[in-house]
Amino acid sequence: MSAEAELTAVLQPRDDTPASGRARALAPSLSWRRIARLGEGALPWLLPVALLALWYTGAEQGWISPQVLPPPRFVWETLRDLATSGDLWLHVSTSFARVGIGFAVGTLLGFVLGTAMGLSRSFEAYVLPTFNALVQIPVLAWLPFVLLIVGIGEPLKYILIAKAALVPVALNTLQGFRQTPVSLREVGEVYGYDRRQQVLEIVLPHAVPTLFTGVRLGFTKAWLSLVVVELVASSEGLGYLIVYGRQLFQLDLVMAAVIVVGAIGYAIDRLLDRLEAAVRRRQPGGAAR
Repeated sequence: MSAEAELTAVLQPRDDTPASGRARALAPSLSWRRIARLGEGALPWLLPVALLALWYTGAEQGWISPQVLPPPRFVWETLRDLATSGDLWLHVSTSFARVGIGFAVGTLLGFVLGTAMGLSRSFEAYVLPTFNALVQIPVLAWLPFVLLIVGIGEPLKYILIAKAALVPVALNTLQGFRQTPVSLREVGEVYGYDRRQQVLEIVLPHAVPTLFTGVRLGFTKAWLSLVVVELVASSEGLGYLIVYGRQLFQLDLVMAAVIVVGAIGYAIDRLLDRLEAAVRRRQPGGAAR
């Protein structure tokens, strides 16, 4: 061996630790990573658990009157009674039927309107300013006007829920059509694509993530509007259950209905979020995003 090679061998750090020793050295690092991941998963639950603990402690210590805020035990018993009697499923199924019909109609109309504006600049110029102005009017402000036209029956609820879902679907559809790169359109023209082929094979596939975002926001708006409409004009549904409990001053019933509304809304939002992530991963370049 030359002098230069010997010097390199001396100066180069050697790892004489056996493989088992290296594995034991890495074990604490892996454990801490696992603990860190568990901690990150638990972070979103810290605030709800803290609020529940504060609620329980305040009720047990008498900080808040039970007539103002019932103890968690009373709310749980009320929720259990609603579930065992079948009343909870009746109100939940009624609310789901209403939001399903209104959301389907609103999504279809929003997609048609957004597509029309996305395909025609002149149609967008005529319609979009008025549409943006009408969007600013909340659902409750439309209630008296629609009430005079269709009455207090189920069509009233379908129309207001559909209006709430239509807005984000239409705006995201328009955005999806507008964000298609010009280079892709030019490639389509080079290959001789007509207008229909460009829309079906270039514009729509590229706009799918944005369209799905509009559907997700539309369902969220529809669910919120459903509860608002049922608070005002309904004899069944989760919103009606809240009003009924308030009228009888049964705040445990009000809290139980509010918890059900929040839990269902959160579950639906998480489901749609996972579906949206799956759709984005299937798009070209989705894994990179």
